[in-house]
Formats: sequence, structure tokens, C-alpha cells
Amino acid sequence: MDRVSAVRLFHCENARSFRPLWALEELRIPYDLTMLPFPPRIKAPDFLEVNPLGTVPFLVTEDAAMTESVAICQYLVSRFGPTDLAVDPADPAYAAWLNALHFGEATLTFPQALVLRYGVLEPEERRAPQVVEDYRRWFRGRLKLLDRILEQADFVAANRFTIADISVGYALMLARIIGLGEALSLLASQYLDRLSERPGFHRALAAQAAPSSIAV
Repeated sequence: MDRVSAVRLFHCENARSFRPLWALEELRIPYDLTMLPFPPRIKAPDFLEVNPLGTVPFLVTEDAAMTESVAICQYLVSRFGPTDLAVDPADPAYAAWLNALHFGEATLTFPQALVLRYGVLEPEERRAPQVVEDYRRWFRGRLKLLDRILEQADFVAANRFTIADISVGYALMLARIIGLGEALSLLASQYLDRLSERPGFHRALAAQAAPSSIAV
């Protein structure tokens, strides 16, 4: 790869790969973006030769090939920092930042993936309304921790915008997209609205909407 295209991100519109796309735009790192149809393992089978999992995100750099959206964000701020998007391990806010960073994926996005799969993506005969309802409730219950954080601060850690806000913010964005927006409290809704006003967020939306080849 040349220096201009040292980072390449494979992405589906509004998928988990939006997290690293947003992080790239906040960091202003030059990158190549390859848009894929969703789900890529079915609709872009050649992609399996690039990423055997057939999932997005898939990030490739000179020294990395990564598939996990939050890990990619953490890698980007570590590899291309220093940046205020990260929190130093010596900072008293580090533990809260690290917890929020992974909370966005492991706790908030996981139940939504099940709601989406068993409520929308599976064929009619394989859909599972009870699974959908159970994980809707799971998601609502897990939002209580976020509300407690937002009662005290505008961001989830360190009193500033970081990749932990990208992680959590994407989970709230996804909730609105898949019909779980009513689960968000007023605090959570206002928080997402603030994040959505960031220029980096708008650049990421524009990037995924721009014409792009799906060749891999």
C-alpha cells in the first residue's frame, strides 16, 4: 500500500463498521473505503477470500488485519495518536473509558444483533418473536447504566468526546435504525443527538453514501 491508502476499511452501510469509519473521520486519517452489500458473506462471496469470516468491519493496514469494530477503534487511536479520542492508562478516567468502550459493543449491540437477526433477517419460518422480545427487554435494561453516567456528564468518560462515545453512540444509532429507539431515555436521546452533530459523524455518513466499488 502507498502512504495515501495505508488504511483500507471494508464497510456496509450503518453496520458495526460505522464505528471505525467514524473514528477514521475524527482522526482525519487518509483511508480507502470499500462498500459492500449486506450481508457481504452472501451478497459479495468474493469477499470471503479477503476475510474468511465474511463480516464487516474488516480493516487492513501495513501491520494489521482486524475484524472487531471496537478493537479497530482502539487500534487506530493507539497507532495514529496521540489524540484526545483516547485516555491514557495513567489517567484516573482510564477504567471508565475502557469499560464504556466495550460496553457499547458487548452489552448494547449484542442484544440488538439478535433482535435484527430473528426479527428481520431470517426467513419467515425461522423468525423467533420470543427471542426478539427477550432481547428488546435485555437492551432496555442495560441502558440503565448509560443513564446513570449521563446524569453526571455529557460524555461517557473523561469529560470529553472519545472513541468510547463512538462505541456507545453507534449502539444508540443502531437502536433507532432497527426500531428500538423508543427504549432510549431522554438523556440517551439527547446524548445521541449531540454526537450526531459532530462534523466527523457527518463526514462518515457522507463517506458511506458516496459511490464506491464493491470489488474486493
